[in-house]
Amino acid sequence: MATIYYDRDADPSVITARKVAIIGYGSQGHAHALNLRDSGVDVRVGLRPNSSSVEKASSAGLRVTDPATAASEADVIMVLAPDTAQQAIYTESIEANLRPGDALMFAHGFNIRFGLIDPPDGIDVVMVAPKGPGHLVRRTYEGGGGVPSLLAVERDASGKAKPLGLSYAWALGSTRAGVLETTFKEETETDLFGEQVVLCGGLTSLIKAGFDTLVAAGYQPESAYFECLHEVKLIVDLIYEHGITGMRYSISTTAEYGDMTRGPRVINDAVRAEMQKILADIQSGAFAAEWVEENRNGLPNYHRLQKEGAEHPIEKVGAELRAMMPFLSSGGPRPQDVSGG
Repeated sequence: MATIYYDRDADPSVITARKVAIIGYGSQGHAHALNLRDSGVDVRVGLRPNSSSVEKASSAGLRVTDPATAASEADVIMVLAPDTAQQAIYTESIEANLRPGDALMFAHGFNIRFGLIDPPDGIDVVMVAPKGPGHLVRRTYEGGGGVPSLLAVERDASGKAKPLGLSYAWALGSTRAGVLETTFKEETETDLFGEQVVLCGGLTSLIKAGFDTLVAAGYQPESAYFECLHEVKLIVDLIYEHGITGMRYSISTTAEYGDMTRGPRVINDAVRAEMQKILADIQSGAFAAEWVEENRNGLPNYHRLQKEGAEHPIEKVGAELRAMMPFLSSGGPRPQDVSGG
C-alpha cells in the first residue's frame, strides 16, 4: 500500500527555518512562491532580468532577483522552470551557489531521472510535485484546502530530506489533502506515460479520430463536436467524482452496454502493445533524448505539429460553438494565464 502523509505528519518549523528560492514564476512557480510566503516562509523568486514574469511577481509583493543571487541567498532551491530550461539554469546560476546542507528541489523528476542535472555530494535532492496546475494549487490553498502532492527523496545527504519535503508540502497546503510517497523514477515515468497515452496524447487523438469518422460519414461537424468533445467533460467529471463504476451507474443502460462491449474494440490489444512501446521509450530515456534534441534544433517538429493541430477542423467548429456559450470561460484561467515561464 502507498504511504500517504497529512498535516499531522509534517513539522512546519522545518521549512519556516529555511530560506527558499523559487526559480521560475510560471504555473507552478507563482503558486509555490505565494503559498509558501503566506505560510510564513522566507521566499525570494529567481528570474532573468528580462523575464515577463518579473512584474507579475513584484506586483504580488514578492522579492525578485536573478536566479544566481536567489540561489546564493537560499538553502532550499526549488527549480520550477520548464523541463528543457532547467539544465542551463542549473549550470549557469545554481551549481556554483550550492553549499553542503542545501536542498535542491523539483516538482517533476525529468532532469534528475534522465541525468541532465547531477547535483554534487552533500546536497539533498527532493521532489514535491502537486497533482494539479498552479492556479488550482493557489486557489485551493486560499480556500483553506490543498491539492495532493507527490513526495520523493532522491538523495538524503543531511538525513533530514524527508521531513524537509513534508514541511515544504505543508507550506503548499498539500498535507491538507494528502502527500503520496514515491520515487523520482516512478513519478517521472508514470507522469510522462499518463500525459502521452491517456490524459493528453491519447484523449486528444481519440477525440479527433471520433470527430473525423462522423464527419467523413456525412454527419454535421457541429453534431460530431458535441458528441466527441463537448460531452467529454460530463463523463470525466463523473469518473473523477465517482470512479468508472459510478459513472456507469449515472449513464443510460444503452450507453453503459456500448461502453462495455465497444470500448475494448477501440482500446484493443494493438493499442495496448503500442502503449508498451511508448512506456519502453520513456523508461529507456529515448523519449527524453528525442525531446532534448528537438529543443536543441529549434523545435521544428513541435511547431509543425502544433500548427497542424490548431488547423484541424474540430478547432474551427469548436471556436464557433464555444463563442455561443460564454459561460464556459467563467471562473477558470485562460490558457495563457497558466503557461510556464
